Amino acid sequence: MTRSSAFDPLSPPSEEIMDQCVHCGFCLPVCPTYVLWREEMDSPRGRISLMKMASEGSATMNASWVGHFDTCLGCMACMTACPSGVDYGKLISATRAQITRGHERPTAERLYRRFVFGLFTRPDRLRALLFPLLAYQKAGLQALVRKTGLLRFLPTRIRTMEALLPRLERSRPLPERIPAQGERRHLVGLWLGCVQRVFFPEVNAATARVLAAEGCEVFVPDQPCCGALLVHAGEEKEAKALALQTIDAFEGSQCDAVIVNAAGCGSNLKDYGYFFRDDPQWAARATRFSARCKDVTEFLALLEPRAPRKPLRLRVAYHDACHLQHAQGIRAPPRSLLSAIPGVDLLELPEAPICCGSAGVFNLVQPAAAEELGDRKASLISELRPDLVVSGNPGCILQIRSALERRGEHIPVLHSVQLLDASIRGASPQTLLG
Repeated sequence: MTRSSAFDPLSPPSEEIMDQCVHCGFCLPVCPTYVLWREEMDSPRGRISLMKMASEGSATMNASWVGHFDTCLGCMACMTACPSGVDYGKLISATRAQITRGHERPTAERLYRRFVFGLFTRPDRLRALLFPLLAYQKAGLQALVRKTGLLRFLPTRIRTMEALLPRLERSRPLPERIPAQGERRHLVGLWLGCVQRVFFPEVNAATARVLAAEGCEVFVPDQPCCGALLVHAGEEKEAKALALQTIDAFEGSQCDAVIVNAAGCGSNLKDYGYFFRDDPQWAARATRFSARCKDVTEFLALLEPRAPRKPLRLRVAYHDACHLQHAQGIRAPPRSLLSAIPGVDLLELPEAPICCGSAGVFNLVQPAAAEELGDRKASLISELRPDLVVSGNPGCILQIRSALERRGEHIPVLHSVQLLDASIRGASPQTLLG
C-alpha cells in the first residue's frame, strides 16, 4: 500500500484478494444493482476497481466514491458466480470499515444510521417498542392510517419501516432448557437473533420444537446481538464487542452445535474466526465457536429423521436467502428437508441468485432500490401461483411480504422451519395459510 492510499493502515481491503479479480464479468448478471442500473461502478468488479484505485491513491474517499459502496447489498451472489474465487465479502466489509473511519457523512444521514443500528442491534430496545406497536395494530390505527393514505405525508424511510412491520402477537420467552423427546442425541444451543426473537418468536419456538422432536436437548442462554448488521455497515469496534459477548454466552455450555435460523446471523457467526484473526487472545476461541455454528436446515439434514412427517398438500415457493445460499453455500439442505414433507410441491423461483432487496438493513437505508428489487421478486413469485412462500431469514420474510402486499397479493411468507414444524405436529395446512 502506498503512502498516498486513501485507506488507513488498520486492515485495509486485501490487495491479494483484489488482484484475484480478472474482470471477467460473470458477476454482472447476478449483481442486484448492476441488474437494476447497468452501471459498471455499481457492479462487484467495478467496486473492486474503485477499491484498488483508492488503495493506490488515484481515488479519494469522497461522497461519490462512497455512494457506490453504500448501494452494494452485500448479498455475495458475486462470490457464487466468480470462477476465480474472489472473496468479495471480505473486501466489502474491510472497505466499509474504512469508510466509517475515514468519511464524514452528512449530519442527517449519520443520525439516521445511528438510530437504525442502535435499534436493530438491541433486542431490549426492540422489545420496548413491542407494546406501542401492538397497540397501533390491535386498536385499528394501522388499518386506518393505511386506508386513509396518511402515510404518504411521512418521510420515505418511515413509510418503509411501517410497510415492513409484521403482524405482532404477545409471546412468552423460551425456557433456558428444552428437553429432547425420546433418547437425547445432541445438546444444541439456539441462537435467537434480534429481529427474530422480538418480531418472529414463533419461528424460534418452531425451531426448538423441531430440534426437540429430532432428539435434541435445546439450550437457550441469555445472548446479545451477533453484530452482523454492524459488520455489514463497517461499525467494526461495536461489532467485535458483541461478538465477544456472544462467544461467552455459549462457550461453557458444551453444546454439540449452535443452531441458527437467521441466515444473516449465521453468516456472521461463522466468520468470527476470520474477524479475530489478528487477536492472539481470541482467535482460537472465535474459530472454535464458529466451527460449531450451523444453520438449522444444515444441521437437520445431517440427522437421520426421527419424527414422522405428516402430509401438507401445498404448493410452496422456496426463496434462497442470500446469506444462506451465497455466504454459507447452503442450497441443498433446505430443499431436501422441505421436499421430504409428504404432499409438498416445492417450486423453484426464477432468478434465485438475485437478492430480494432486504440485505440486512439495506431496505431501510436504500429504500428505493430495495423496493424495486422487492417488486421484481414478488412478480416472479406471483407467476408461480404458490400457496405460500418460505425462506430462511427474517429480513427476507419481511421484505417479500411487504412487496407482495404492494401488489395486492395475499400469499403467506413463512420461515422454512415453520413448515417442518407443522408437518411434524400434524397441523392443518389452513393454519399456515390463515
